[in-house]
Amino acid sequence: MSRLVVVSNRVADPQDAAPGGLAVALQEAMQRRSGVWFGWSGAVTDNTEPQVSSQQSQGVTLVTTELVNRDHESYYQGFCNKILWPVFHSRLDLAEFKAGFWEGYRRVNEQFARQLLPLLEEDDLIWVHDYHLIGLAGQLRALGCKQKIGFFLHIPFPPPVIFQALPQHKTLVRDLLTYDLIGLQSKQDLRHFRSYVVDQACGDTKPGGRYQAYGRQARCEVFPIGIDAQAFAALTQEPESVQVHETMRREYSQRRLVLGIDRLDYSKGLPERIHAFRDLLSRYSHHVRSATLVQIGSPTRENLQVYAEIRARFEFLCGSINGDYGELDWMPVRYIHQVLTRSHLAGLCRCAAVGLITPLRDGMNLVAKEFVAAQDPGDPGVLVLSQFAGAAEQLSEALLVNPHDIQATADTIDRALQMPRQERIDRHGRLLERIKTQDVYWWCRSFLSVLVECATSVGPGSAYVPAFSGPICVDAGGEAAVQSFSASAYRDQTSGKGMG
Repeated sequence: MSRLVVVSNRVADPQDAAPGGLAVALQEAMQRRSGVWFGWSGAVTDNTEPQVSSQQSQGVTLVTTELVNRDHESYYQGFCNKILWPVFHSRLDLAEFKAGFWEGYRRVNEQFARQLLPLLEEDDLIWVHDYHLIGLAGQLRALGCKQKIGFFLHIPFPPPVIFQALPQHKTLVRDLLTYDLIGLQSKQDLRHFRSYVVDQACGDTKPGGRYQAYGRQARCEVFPIGIDAQAFAALTQEPESVQVHETMRREYSQRRLVLGIDRLDYSKGLPERIHAFRDLLSRYSHHVRSATLVQIGSPTRENLQVYAEIRARFEFLCGSINGDYGELDWMPVRYIHQVLTRSHLAGLCRCAAVGLITPLRDGMNLVAKEFVAAQDPGDPGVLVLSQFAGAAEQLSEALLVNPHDIQATADTIDRALQMPRQERIDRHGRLLERIKTQDVYWWCRSFLSVLVECATSVGPGSAYVPAFSGPICVDAGGEAAVQSFSASAYRDQTSGKGMG
């Protein structure tokens, strides 16, 4: 069996007593394949040459590197967080298009490739994760890497009209097509990718989920990421979780809990959520003194100005609604700006009548699946989910909302709070079965099985060569792109089918 080499911006902390489901699934896959996990340690150095270190953890070799100061600023703080993150979440108004950021992004992708290459064995499978490292395969191929390389994008792929705002959009797609396999979260992401390849890059599609443009060809399919549903459900029986559940039940015996769990990020739709809850109290007065929104807003990227601004705005809105509607023995919103343990979160999910997960844009949103997994099957809560979360494609039995439509979202919260038990049980049962079947282990196996099938772009004993060549067309930007005139065909992946 080929060894699995996972590459991501950060490596999971081996000291973490309660790692997330993704880390657990990747760890298991690497254990079975005597794997290596390579990424940034989180350390920033003044040295001109970043140092590499390694350690063994549960049968996996963890290899970490440093970032030099200028690259931490331009690659991580800059191109990743100030350009790619907002653009891929369709927030062009928040992007800072500074030229120096791109140079740092390319340098770090080159650094990762240069440091990773000596660690590789001939038949390794390489699995690269997320937007930080789109350019890694191209850098590895330039150094002579011949192994199969897959890439998974955890965030949304934006519509072409948004994506084209990136000055480097052609280069990024060319880099993506250097991978043997590209994995996306949703069918909508695949439609956006296909539209760019066909309409903007003068490219084409081929049977079997293959896409070709710019003289390169890659397979691209949908692999919706899951959670370890059984493990998260089991957390609800842990002492810490049970204590949280009992405390909340006791303190809110006369209340209905509406629960939101998010990082404090502008993509999560937190201000819109408060506006919707205010509208609920305004138009449905029977929820005053009855419904309480408990909102967990975990700190994230607090050294960036835009995140400080979203925190200030959100806290102002929470204070405003509490000031207008709150009473001595009831506040409509309880806001917690902390990172809670997974056991705490499981206990909160268990006692909530409604899970309010309403991002403006999200690649998947695993909290929605964790909410479902934590429920009591005999008396479950109701999931209210944004139609703009990737999870909405799988979780169709949830109550789907447009978070920009404040009144409709408030109406849906009211419906959720009043839903009859049998309907709640029926909806929850179908949701739970799906997230158990399509869990994080299924996701991991599905991606790797397709990557094994992929014909690598590199022949034995050769440097990187394009997997496709054909007639050349020139687009409006003047870059050469390959165009094939065969009939377009692409496989519209459905959740749970066609992954192999």
